[in-house]
Amino acid sequence: MGNTVLYIEDNPDNMTLVKRALESRGYAVLEAGDGLTGVETAEQNDVDLILLDINLPDIDGYEVARRLRANRKIDLAYIPIIAITANALKGDAEKALSAGCDIYMSKPINIRELWARVEAFIPSPAVK
Repeated sequence: MGNTVLYIEDNPDNMTLVKRALESRGYAVLEAGDGLTGVETAEQNDVDLILLDINLPDIDGYEVARRLRANRKIDLAYIPIIAITANALKGDAEKALSAGCDIYMSKPINIRELWARVEAFIPSPAVK
């Protein structure tokens, strides 16, 4: 198993924060600034985990998750997806899980929680 994380996020500040946090633990991070680019990036690269913002400028994260799970690239049906969103209304977590996400995390992002969630799926190459 590798250590490549795809982060689909349209906010550059969130992207920078998460990318730095994950790279400090030895992960390689691929970036996508919208949902369609995220799906395309996942199709064209070998990724081990996907971090997915729900509020994206083109298609929302729920649709991204559905497209990934139904993709012709069979591996994408099994790649862990962590939804990361500012949506904290009742039912949002259930909606993310039913769209195909494995875990739901709310923003603002707690870096220690993020590390723990990511490492539960793919062990950090930098932490022995």
